[in-house]
Amino acid sequence: MTDYIIRANAADNQIRAFAATTRDLVEYARSIHETSPVATAALGRLLTAGTMMGSMMKGENDLLTLQIKGNGPIGGITVTADTKGTVKGYAYNPEVLLPANEKGKLDVGGAVGEGILSVIKDMGLKEPYIGQTHLVSGEIAEDLTYYFATSDQVPSVVALGVLMNKDNTVRRAGGFIIQLMPFAEDWVIDMLEKKVNEISSITTLLDQEMSPEAILEYILSDVGLEITDKLPTSFECNCTKERVEKAIISIGQKDIQEMIDDNEPIEVNCHFCSKHYHFTVDELKEMIIRSR
Repeated sequence: MTDYIIRANAADNQIRAFAATTRDLVEYARSIHETSPVATAALGRLLTAGTMMGSMMKGENDLLTLQIKGNGPIGGITVTADTKGTVKGYAYNPEVLLPANEKGKLDVGGAVGEGILSVIKDMGLKEPYIGQTHLVSGEIAEDLTYYFATSDQVPSVVALGVLMNKDNTVRRAGGFIIQLMPFAEDWVIDMLEKKVNEISSITTLLDQEMSPEAILEYILSDVGLEITDKLPTSFECNCTKERVEKAIISIGQKDIQEMIDDNEPIEVNCHFCSKHYHFTVDELKEMIIRSR
């Protein structure tokens, strides 16, 4: 199944909903970053959230960054998404290994620990919008639910899941975000709470091969679900040698000269996609000339 996001309304626009299947992009992230199972689950959950939240933004060039910094062994996770379904991200310590939690599941909360969730929206203004909340569990879905309620004042249900195969490849990945509009009536709120409480876990639904449409139909079919859009999503990094070169030039002539004096080629790695860029001493000398 190719990854995609759907957007929907329900209950006469009192509810807006997003759901996504992200197995391919999470598996791609696992393969390039060589993440451990628990790091795959943590990064996969945030990538899934990022691509859905990116699709919520309005401007064609708007960018969303989700950043988790915790005191757990994974250190942190950064994900960036745009409005077109493109997402990228990385875990600070991708090799973290932890025993299963008390439920026998991958211990994402233990890997993340306590810390801060930052939601950064770059909408082309002078300064980006930054919202920050404390992590409430480190499990990511609960932390984003708390963020939406406190920072955006939008009551939301967030469910994110990554299921692994025995060979540590990704079996299923996906999730949903369901939000109540300010004018939502009590019966709509009660219905949503009842339906969500009936779900044992998002990974159970994903492992039944339920599509994003089927998942939202399962939750919202009683209140007039209307799917309004379908958007492909994928893991893509926009790094190029030219962009990396600009970043090197920005550090200043003094530092570049020190690299030249070492008389060794340098290698720069992209955090997001793990690509390696090599620059010879002659290329570094050309950068000094261009930066004058």
